[in-house]
Amino acid sequence: MSLLLFDFDGVLADTLDDLLQFSQEICDELGVKHVVIKENISNLEVMSFATLGRACEVPEHLVEEFVQFSLKRIAAKKSPPALFEGLSDVVKKFAVRNTIAIVTTNSSQNVNAFLVEHGLKKYIHAIYGVDLPGTKAQKISMAREQLAKNTESESVFMIGDSLSDIRAAKEAGVKSIAVSWGHQSLSHLLRGGPDYVVHSPTELGEVIEK
Repeated sequence: MSLLLFDFDGVLADTLDDLLQFSQEICDELGVKHVVIKENISNLEVMSFATLGRACEVPEHLVEEFVQFSLKRIAAKKSPPALFEGLSDVVKKFAVRNTIAIVTTNSSQNVNAFLVEHGLKKYIHAIYGVDLPGTKAQKISMAREQLAKNTESESVFMIGDSLSDIRAAKEAGVKSIAVSWGHQSLSHLLRGGPDYVVHSPTELGEVIEK
């Protein structure tokens, strides 16, 4: 039995287009003269709304406002983002023998809405979102302490699509699985030295089942 910790944006939820659109709209509202491009997300050293705002040249005194506007934009969207193809079956299969949680810089409210929309709510044991204090590494450690007290560290996996997910996993002393279908390029992810790299939900299942 393993503890599987999924990042949300770019791993489960296909949110790239929404993030680009919302970031541009928020920059315009805040009076920031910046054209938002994919590289503002794909080149981030730390994946968060705050660092995204800074990458979009948002002045420091407006960064927290950028963060809150981003979370509200996502929450107000009429329908939650799409689930990457193939992941629904994989999550349901994993849940039979493993414990699954989500560690994300998005809000628990937004993640919950997504899980309900896609029929995955009952398969997820906990959500560690931006509304909880602490770094991503600290939340990974918290999840391990709360959900995997009798699980060896080798059986705890952080599944992410960003360089900062991999680094957070290393800091917390758990295995990292980088997925190549998310927001950051494979070359960027490899800089973190992930324990595993997968290119499809099927490959993800093969790594876990080893």
